[in-house]
Amino acid sequence: MKRIYISFDFEGLAGITSWGDVDKKNPDYKRKEMLTQLRAFLSGLSDCEIMLVDSHASGDNIPWEITNEFPNVNLVSGGVRPYYMMYGIDGSFDFAVFFGYHAGIGTLNANMDHTYSSSSIHNIWINGIEMNEALINAAYAGLYGVPVGCIVGDDKVVEQTKPFLNKAIYVQTKTSIGRHSAIMKPMKNLLEELEETGKALSKKERGDFEIFKFQSPIEMVVEFSDTLRADLVSSMPLVERLNGRKVRIVHEDYKVIFEALLAMTYICAAARVLS
Repeated sequence: MKRIYISFDFEGLAGITSWGDVDKKNPDYKRKEMLTQLRAFLSGLSDCEIMLVDSHASGDNIPWEITNEFPNVNLVSGGVRPYYMMYGIDGSFDFAVFFGYHAGIGTLNANMDHTYSSSSIHNIWINGIEMNEALINAAYAGLYGVPVGCIVGDDKVVEQTKPFLNKAIYVQTKTSIGRHSAIMKPMKNLLEELEETGKALSKKERGDFEIFKFQSPIEMVVEFSDTLRADLVSSMPLVERLNGRKVRIVHEDYKVIFEALLAMTYICAAARVLS
């Protein structure tokens, strides 16, 4: 039986345009819209073993009850955990799926663009390449020899990621036209496409897709929203301050780079208290 790893995010889904749509505490929280799309996709993967990693915000968006409907799904829930969006991936998975992903911070006309932290990070470059979450996470999967088989998200994440992962299957959920606006794909069409894509993926093999990796040594440059966040992060080992808002870290092992980025986002949470 195929093992498929699904890293779930929210902002790239259809029906979503603003932060209130993806905030569990907001009365306009769009859980129903999210679950409708997720169920359609999982319906096509009934013959596969799935690890579904809830990676949006505190990781408590997908109800455990979904495993009654899909007993082939193991759901990972909860907030602070090792490797966050990529918890639990290892070489036993045939490929990874990034579901509900969005464009990187600063992307022109992108709906809800951000990269790991919408409040703290203004940009991330790895080996000179401007990053989004899909590429950052794809390289982490690559450490275990796991390719990315599918990305579900808006047109901007598709445009950004396809040049690096051109063998992956892409499902475009909407056409972003601004930070809080998008043209949604008709629901019936999208749900059919999601289910058919799931069925197609269940017949794919690991070798049908490409493994994404960065060449060593790996350099990550992070630009923060203000100098306070750069001040806080500069106390981390191996981190070099480049200017008021930018820091740099270089290492041979991408796992160290990935963990450093997670540590930076956690440290920056303290800035809300200190500001």
